[in-house]
Formats: sequence, C-alpha cells, structure tokens
Amino acid sequence: MQVWHLTPETPRTPYHLNADERATLRIGTYPIEPDHTVWVALQVFSSNGKERADHVEAHWLQNENNNSYWEAKIGPFGDADRVLYRVHAHHLTDEVQTPPAELTVGPAIHLAFLWHMHQPLYRDLSRTDPKGAYPVPWVRLHGLRDYYSMAALVGEFPEVHLTINLVPSLLWQIEDYTERGATDTALELTLMPAETLSADEREMLLSTFFTADWHQQIYPHARYRTLFEQRVQGNEFTVQDLRDLQMWFNLAWFGLEFRTAAVRLPDGTTASVKRFVEKGAGFTEADITAMVAEQDKILRNIVPLYRHLQDCGQIEISTTPFYHPILPLLVDTDHATLDKEGTMLPERFAWPEDAEAQVRLAVDDYTARFGRPPTGMWPAEGAVSQEVLSLFARHGIQWIASDQGVLARSGQWGYQIDNPDVLCQAYRAEDETSGTALSVLFRATGPSDAIGFEYAGSPNEQVSAQEFVSRIKTRFASHIQDPTNRVISVILDGENAWGAYRDDGRPFLRALYATLAADPSIRTVTFQEYLDGNPARHVRPHPRAEHSRVYELFSGSWIDEAGSAPGVDFGTWIGEPEENRGWQLLHRTREFLAKTGVTATSLPQAFAALYAAEGSDWFWWFGNDQDSGADADFDDDFRMHLKSVYRLLAQPYPHVLDQHIVPRTVVWSFTRQVPIISGHDTLTIRTNCAGTLRWWTNGDTSRHSLPLKPRGGVMAGQRAYSITLGPFGSGVAEVMFVFSCSGTRCDRTALCCRGEAQQVTVRQVD
Repeated sequence: MQVWHLTPETPRTPYHLNADERATLRIGTYPIEPDHTVWVALQVFSSNGKERADHVEAHWLQNENNNSYWEAKIGPFGDADRVLYRVHAHHLTDEVQTPPAELTVGPAIHLAFLWHMHQPLYRDLSRTDPKGAYPVPWVRLHGLRDYYSMAALVGEFPEVHLTINLVPSLLWQIEDYTERGATDTALELTLMPAETLSADEREMLLSTFFTADWHQQIYPHARYRTLFEQRVQGNEFTVQDLRDLQMWFNLAWFGLEFRTAAVRLPDGTTASVKRFVEKGAGFTEADITAMVAEQDKILRNIVPLYRHLQDCGQIEISTTPFYHPILPLLVDTDHATLDKEGTMLPERFAWPEDAEAQVRLAVDDYTARFGRPPTGMWPAEGAVSQEVLSLFARHGIQWIASDQGVLARSGQWGYQIDNPDVLCQAYRAEDETSGTALSVLFRATGPSDAIGFEYAGSPNEQVSAQEFVSRIKTRFASHIQDPTNRVISVILDGENAWGAYRDDGRPFLRALYATLAADPSIRTVTFQEYLDGNPARHVRPHPRAEHSRVYELFSGSWIDEAGSAPGVDFGTWIGEPEENRGWQLLHRTREFLAKTGVTATSLPQAFAALYAAEGSDWFWWFGNDQDSGADADFDDDFRMHLKSVYRLLAQPYPHVLDQHIVPRTVVWSFTRQVPIISGHDTLTIRTNCAGTLRWWTNGDTSRHSLPLKPRGGVMAGQRAYSITLGPFGSGVAEVMFVFSCSGTRCDRTALCCRGEAQQVTVRQVD
C-alpha cells in the first residue's frame, strides 16, 4: 500500500496559509481497494508556546487509473502557528504514512515601504541675513503639503508599518525656517503689502505664484483659477487681486487636511486654513499674516511627529549621507560605471574622507534629533559600490538599500531578479578588507514606479490601490517558496508625486493603507523590524548571519541613464560635458580648500559649503539626460556653494565660477508669455500639463508636431512639461505654436485645452 501528498496531482491549496484560513489537502493512495481509511495527524505549535494535537479524517473523492484520491481540510490556525502533519492510510492490517510536512501560518510576503523625503541645500551659507535666504520655497511648501502629512496619514492606520527616509540637509533647512528665522523669496513676497510692491516685485509675483499643478491645485479653487485666467489673458491686476494671489499660492500648497479641517498637532496646538479657503477672496493683510502663522505651526511639528511615530514603533526613520552625495563618486570618480556612447570620465575626484564625513554628519545629526542613532540608510539615489560598504558599517549602520538593477549586475554572473525568491530577500554584503558586513535590500522597480508614475491619472483611487496589492500578490507573493523569509522593498519619492494626484494623493494613500491593513496575505514592516523581528506582530528575526551573501556589489544606482545601454550606472551624474565641467570645478575648489590648511573643525562652514556642492542634485540636472525645466537655477546654486567656500575663507573666488555650466534659454509659459526673443536664443515652451505642441514659423508651409517631455518632479519642486525650439535662422521673424493638453482629468474648458495660437517675435541681430 502507498500514500502520497504534495505532488503535482496532490497539492495543498493554498500552499501558504494565512491566519483564519483553511487548507485543502489532496491525497493519493494505491492500489484501489475497499475499506481504506485515510486521515491527517497534526501537531500545532502556537506562538504563545502552547502545543496541541489534532486528527482530521479524509474523505474519498474518486478513483483514477489505479489510484484513489482523497481530500481533507485542515485549519483554521492562528497567526504564526507552526503546523506539522502526516497523512496516514490504513487497509486491514497495513498502515502507511507520508513524511512529515510543515507549514507556518502567516502572510505570503512582507512588504517594506520606504518614502524618501529630500531637498538639496538651497541656502547660501556665506550669507548671514536669514531673510529671503532661500531663492526657492520648496522646503517650506512641501512641508505644508507632504512632510507632515505623510507621517500623519500612516498614523491613521496602526496596522501599517513603514519606513520614511529623511535627508539631513532637508531637516536642517526646516529648522532654519523655524529656529533661525530664515525665509524664502516667495514668502517675503507673500508678506509684502500688495500696494507697496514695485513693478519688478509685481512681475515676480505674477510670474511665480502660479507654480502649482493646474488641474489639482489651481483649477479646483474658483478664485485661484480666475486669477490664473486673468494672468494668461494679460489683464491688469488690482491691489486686491495681488493680495488674493499672495494668499492662494500658499493656500494651494497646504495639505488637504489643513484646508478642510483643524488638525491637532503634537505640541497641542491646532493648524487650519479652512476659514481662508471658505472665504475665497477679498483677503486682508491680517489674513495673510495669520495664514503664514499656520505654516510655522506645521513646520515646527514635523520632526516631533516623526519622532513620536518612531518611538511608538509604527515607523522607522532612515537617513542619507548629509547633503545627498553619490557616495561612490566622492570616493573615486575613476570607478564610475558609464555605458552611454560618447561619455567619458572627468578629471579625477577622489576624496574618500569627504564620503566618510557625509555619513558621519548624517549619523550625528540624526542622533541629536531623534534621541537614538540610525540603523538604516538609503544612500542617495540608491547609489552603492563595494568600496563604500565599510563607510556605513563603521558608523553603526545595519542596513542599506539599493535597486534591483544593482543586484542584477552584482557578482560574476549577476542575479536572477525576475525570480521573486531571489529579489525579495535581505542580503549580506561584506567588505573583506575591513571585515565589516551589513544587510542590503533591493528595490522592486515595478510596484515602486507604479505609485510614482502610473496611478496619478487613475479616476478611481480604490481601484488603483487594489491593483497595487494585486500586483504584489500575483507577481511576487504567489511565486514565493519561503514566505517567512521574504520581503519586497517598495522605495520611491515620498513628496513630489502627490501634486499630480487628486486631493494631494490623500484618497489614494488612504485606500492603499486600508487595503493593506485588511489583507492578511501581506504584512507591512519597517526594514529594521524585518531584520530584528517583532514578536508582537509575529515577525520572526532575520539576522545577518542567515542572509545569502551578495558578492561583488555592483557600482550603480536606482536609475538607468536615458540613452545608455540597459542597466543601472552613474551616468546620470557624470560623463557628459556639463557634468564633467561640474566635477572639474568641484575638484579645483576641493584642492584649494585642502591647501589652505583649515579643517572641518576650525572652519566648519567652509566645509559645509563644499559638502553641499558635492550633493547629487546639481549633477542630476547637468547634461542632456535629465531636465528640470530650471536647470540654470541648479547651475547657479551649485556655483553659489563653490563661491561660498572662498568667501568663508575671505578669499576671492576664481572668475570661472561666474561662467554658466548650463546654456541659457528663454522660457515661455502661460503665466510668463515672452513676446520677443533674439535669433540666437533657444525658446523653451513650458506647461504644467502633458500634451502636444504644433509649431511653425513665418516661412513654413507645414506644421511640426512634437510631444512635450516631462521635466522636474524629482526634487525640482513642481512637475512640468516642456520642449525647446531654435535657435532660428535669419529668415525667421515669428514663431507660432498651439498647445493641446492630453491630461486625463482636463475638463476641456480649461486654458490648456482651448488650442489658442500663440506667437513670439524673433528679432534678428548681427
């Protein structure tokens, strides 16, 4: 007599069992004879230490060929129960049994979210006056919409655990606003009495205070939309119009919860601008002052909220090297991986002590702010290499994360990342020279990019949330063979995507968190929670000694440079002429600083300016592979930091730092309609909507049609779309164009959908 189970024709369904779920066991016996009995003997070991035995009779299903088939149902069991069972078969005096089978009850996979929050250092460190010290308002505005609310939102769902990465340079800038009295140009313009604005100040206000997503931040508010239309049509603004614009630009950036209700903050105060949203128009200077006071409340409570949620164990706060540098490039640019035709390495930059300082400063800043040292670090842009592993380990970092593309190219033959059992686990990375090791987890590209780039245009947030969860189950969880030891890492920008979502992404995030909280097959965890374990949530520990080793960690990041060969590399930050020019200027400034003999202890501000220039953001926007729509501004900021090194040493900076790295272009937008350009200029048409531009010149007999390309939306504040035309030949006197919006939520009556022809005069010069 024979009995068998767990073969293709006798499976356990489902193979992985969630809590309170039953499993159907299919069983086969041979030969076909009467008076067979089949049963399942079980031992159940509960997470509380209790043990019990059970006995389940199987019932006959059918005979097929020479075999009999049976079925038994076992369960339900408790979360984290370990179940051992054997199938027994008896006929007359003959009894046989299967080898023991085992299952552990619990989710089919762990899910580790990481939301990344970052802004580069915008402040000139050589400037002592804090008023208007920031040329752009992105730290403040994202604080109102994203930084506070992303933590508060997850706090509404205690069952959802996740990690939020806060870059130290971002936290320093928030503190600059709240503790050192810093302001930005837009905030100063907001607070100026509208009747006292000069002509230049009025133009700056009108040119910049519509910097918001048209469909999600401007059009839903009747007064803001009217002001927008007024500006596009070129109509005059009264003093009251200007004051209302001062108010609405700020109101549109407050998170939805502050615009619709009063929010109680960790310090016991409440913040709300609901009364101003309801008022809608006719604002006074007192209203604006009161609105700005609400901003200050929110900014002051960002860090306390994060600290509270981390102390409660619901979130983990990870960090990044202080000024967000591409760490392997600081160690040695000659080790950069480049695979785009026509790129080349610049003059060598190799300052590993700067890489170490960026990590050390981040750890020190984190410890001071959150009362404990960090355990995890998201290296800027997920950029890693074998050479930088020891930098993290020496400063107590226990885990880092990168991208699946890095895993795919690591080791001698690479890793099969299409296999979820390969991708969805923590690895052990070792530095044999120093004898150090740490855990590395790798970002799953598909689900991460779905949130960042796909779901914003969906008309139904609940459907999008369910699609995301379904993707995790069908693409990953259903193929996992060892669920208690598998985790999928979903890592993405936690601030810039939400401007394109309805209501700042709140409906989507609530639907996503609620769906995850209700699904027993997926357990959300923080990264450290997965590694250390959490008995209260039945998460077993995953110590580093048990990890598979990742050999020869590839030098790469999360992104594959546009136009390069397939596979992640460092080409986004190095290799093109503009990028290499930046590295050359950085290298010469670093050598100058070294020759002065000053140290980071004797003159920390000079080193801070240098470290800020080492940040990845400037190099991201240099070259043709990325376009923020404001590359020239990032160029200015980069050279500003280099100039500050000299100024803080009371030394004249070299004139080469006054020369632009990025070629200048004339930018036309609906709120800043440039009427005339030179024949030598390039003309950039910028909109806030996706769409197509049809354009022609006075000498053309046909129309050209080109799609606008997405710009910015990473750390450049506002996602936009643009295309650059020209320069134009000597026979061109006029350029005409028509923009057609392709936005899925456009109501077809908005400005972007009207298809009105625009014209720019081209003035030819000798």
